[in-house]
Amino acid sequence: MPNANEDNPTALSQVQRRAVSELLRVSPVADDLARRFQEAGFSLALVGGSVRDALLGRLGNDLDFTTDARPEDVLKIIRPWADSVWDVGIAFGTVGAQKEGRVGDDVQRFQIEVTTYRSESYDRTSRKPEVSYGDSIEEDLVRRDFTVNAMAVALPEKAFVDPHGGLEHLTARVLRTPGTPEESFSDDPLRMMRAARFAAQLDFEVAPDVVAAMKAMAQRIEIVSAERVRDELNKLLLSAHPRKGLGLLVDTGLADYVLPELPALRLESDEHHRHKDVYEHSLTVLDQAIDLEDEGPDLVLRLAALLHDIGKPRTRRFEKDGRVSFHHHEVVGAKMTKKRMTALKYSNDMVKDVARLVELHLRFHGYGTGEWTDSAVRRYVRDAGPLLSRLHKLTRSDCTTRNKRKAGALSRAYDGLEERIAQLQQQEELDAIRPDLDGNQIQEILGIGPGPVIGKAYAFLLDARLENGPMEHDAAVAALKEWWAAQS
Repeated sequence: MPNANEDNPTALSQVQRRAVSELLRVSPVADDLARRFQEAGFSLALVGGSVRDALLGRLGNDLDFTTDARPEDVLKIIRPWADSVWDVGIAFGTVGAQKEGRVGDDVQRFQIEVTTYRSESYDRTSRKPEVSYGDSIEEDLVRRDFTVNAMAVALPEKAFVDPHGGLEHLTARVLRTPGTPEESFSDDPLRMMRAARFAAQLDFEVAPDVVAAMKAMAQRIEIVSAERVRDELNKLLLSAHPRKGLGLLVDTGLADYVLPELPALRLESDEHHRHKDVYEHSLTVLDQAIDLEDEGPDLVLRLAALLHDIGKPRTRRFEKDGRVSFHHHEVVGAKMTKKRMTALKYSNDMVKDVARLVELHLRFHGYGTGEWTDSAVRRYVRDAGPLLSRLHKLTRSDCTTRNKRKAGALSRAYDGLEERIAQLQQQEELDAIRPDLDGNQIQEILGIGPGPVIGKAYAFLLDARLENGPMEHDAAVAALKEWWAAQS
């Protein structure tokens, strides 16, 4: 594979040349598209994360390209070729497409983005980047966030383009910027969060001058929209090493602006050092929750694990006997979770689910060491609802004690609870607990029409169902009539 930078000491080795060449060989879609651009008088290159991931041996079917063609020309070239096209990003120079292509004996589906050479920057008050188009790939690469994302492979000739030493930094597993970090972060402050995200995704270190710039410029993240901040935070949390990225956000001061509840968990120890570092505890709970995931990364679970104790700073009390208490921190934390997630523009459903898990994360400990009544088990399942599986994981993850005897006892107690839940679910269909009489039956028995009292009667019957288990019809009617008589 030819090298477009013969003077660059970080030129690809023969092994790397073969690796990238083979990647492109089994991806005929890329060459096919490049020839169409060439025939139209334009250039095309695989770029950025696609090249980085190819060199790391982790490229999937999402391919990023850059071109000197303007967006309207890209559409003319790509529409007759692709299976589907979307232009929601065209204001920023990006056209998306989907294309099926044969790879060996398989037919695979590729997600493609083609972006015109561009440079973008923020002014001091804008929340959106201003986009201007460039005429060379060098202009395009210098505006990219990090050198490991500023490499390209020109197509169809397959020339490697690496003007900023990205390959060297990739080999060293370090994140550096093409220009100065200050210039890069001034162009787009979100890149500071992207540094933390890539550190978490790739397990890379961030260069000291980049970290210094993040610390000095952290407040500038405030001009970035909440939606973009949220999306970066999600990618970080869903990565392989979220603790690493979160630590960088906290250490640089970025978390003070995007998730201030997290650094607030670094409580000062009292003079007796009798309570844990809640910040480190929360990161450990996150790690342990990730270990319990059984169907891939779970954003709701990870957010709940990270935020489950954010109510502690507001509820901390130093008791007379020297203990430190955090009474009702789960309730306060649930409210704080709703407020922060709403500010970050999470969906209503996700806000509701994460806040509910935060609110319930101590419920298990409220029932002692295992003497659970059937009523308590029913209420636990009813209150968790569809979040029960996640609540199991969160509760187990919340045990970070180094005392093996205590940890073992808690684990056995929760094993017992899960067994009880399974037994009762088999007997009573706990997931669908309803009162033994429905609203229409209540109206008929009491001889009244719709109104608030029906809801009260329904709540009474539900409480009786949770407390006592299923009732025969006649017993439920008798209980309802007795309740109704007591209301008058």
